[in-house]
Amino acid sequence: MSSQKRWCVVTGGRGFAARHLVEMLLSYEMYCVIIADLGPSIKLEPYEEDGALGKALKAGRAKYVSADLRDKTQVLKAFQGAEVVFHMAAPDSSINNYNLQRSVNVEGTKNVIEACVALQVKRLIYTSSPSVVFDGVHGIINGDESLSYPVKHNDFYSATKAEGEALVLKANGEKGLLTCCIRPSSIFGPGDKLLVPSLVAAARAGKSKFIIGDGNNMYDFTYVGNVAHAHICAEQALASEGPAAEKASGQAYFITNMEPIKFWDFMSIILEGLSYERPRIKIPAAVMMPIAYLIEFIYRLFAPFGMKVPQLTPSRIRLLSCNRTFSCSKAKDLLSYTPVVSFQEGLEKTIDSYSHLRNEKQSRKDKTF
Repeated sequence: MSSQKRWCVVTGGRGFAARHLVEMLLSYEMYCVIIADLGPSIKLEPYEEDGALGKALKAGRAKYVSADLRDKTQVLKAFQGAEVVFHMAAPDSSINNYNLQRSVNVEGTKNVIEACVALQVKRLIYTSSPSVVFDGVHGIINGDESLSYPVKHNDFYSATKAEGEALVLKANGEKGLLTCCIRPSSIFGPGDKLLVPSLVAAARAGKSKFIIGDGNNMYDFTYVGNVAHAHICAEQALASEGPAAEKASGQAYFITNMEPIKFWDFMSIILEGLSYERPRIKIPAAVMMPIAYLIEFIYRLFAPFGMKVPQLTPSRIRLLSCNRTFSCSKAKDLLSYTPVVSFQEGLEKTIDSYSHLRNEKQSRKDKTF
């Protein structure tokens, strides 16, 4: 690497939100980017070939490194020459496997921190989750960073993300390393391979007509471009030096679009935007919970034989039926974060990006009237 170039690392760099961060870093020409992920090599999507990433790879402003965070030797190799690390790698949150979640979110994060210290990386920004303060029982309205970790989390993903977050915050100041944690709430946008595809799959199976709970639970969603922007705001705040950097470091920050909405209204907007039926039949969460426990039990039995992770689990039921809204005041004050894409614009971009999943039968019916 040229000593004149400034490099950063994005772990889990081929993940949903990470791809948007990589594109933003390259388009702003802030850093050259090392994309670290599990795959043996990088495979670009057609839109990436001619975009900022494709051009940067050809010009030497970006490079791909295959690395498993559970292997410290691989982490050290990936971080060589980096000034900043954006630690975004994590297993799929829907996989409630303790060993998997802990091995990456805790042990992998330990390796990331130790590599940053050993290689004198200046700044580490960790992608956490609002679920680190959610117990699955008590809803959260306009929660701020004074909320403590619960005694018992909603699932293994949340519990291990909280452990990883605590490690990153504790590492702040170690041999000059500045750290902070970003907690983006319910990310949506183009490139998402979980939320919208699973919604469409449910709609095509005739399951999208149901609302779990009373349908009035409020949520904060965050457009993926704003999540990327928040990471850059955090990095710039830590890089500012002096009292401002000292104040911003060692902190966790909730990140949202600052436009709370009823959870089921959001789902309805996405489904109707793709010409599917909106949810309308309400089923109490208490009725669904025993069914979810049964499905989870069956999954544990048959997972070794290739059974797919079920959509309906106890932790998912709690997520679908509780209030979860968060205050961004701290991020606004210390990181100068405000959303760069409005909620409405983000919804339109998201729906447009999934035109290939549109219900063509219904679209044709609508055109005949």
